[in-house]
Amino acid sequence: MEFWAAFFSPNPMAYAIIKAGGRQFRVAEGDTIDVDLLEVEPGKTATFGDVLMFADGDNVTHGNPLISGAKVTAEVLEQRKDKKVIAFKYKRRKGYHRTIGHRRKLTRVKIKSISVGAKKAAAKKTDE
Repeated sequence: MEFWAAFFSPNPMAYAIIKAGGRQFRVAEGDTIDVDLLEVEPGKTATFGDVLMFADGDNVTHGNPLISGAKVTAEVLEQRKDKKVIAFKYKRRKGYHRTIGHRRKLTRVKIKSISVGAKKAAAKKTDE
């Protein structure tokens, strides 16, 4: 296999688009992402059931709005805080200025597996 073949393979890695904490994330197996705070201890497993789309090469499955039976499993790495965000309010010539800041609480997770449910199980049975 030539060196460049790995970068331009016809079947790119499978990925999914999930919804977590009001945001959407494009994830593949092995990715590490920061989501809003989850009540899960580090080292434990978190499951995201809101899968909006799944793509595996040329096969694309999208939900209406969610794919039923699909889930993404992730391992919780750590609970952390985001960078500080400063909100500074100021009105000229009025002597008014207010500074307030906050740090979002985040959970860093590593994606372990993406399962689409019945479709993926049926595909595995036909391969055997």
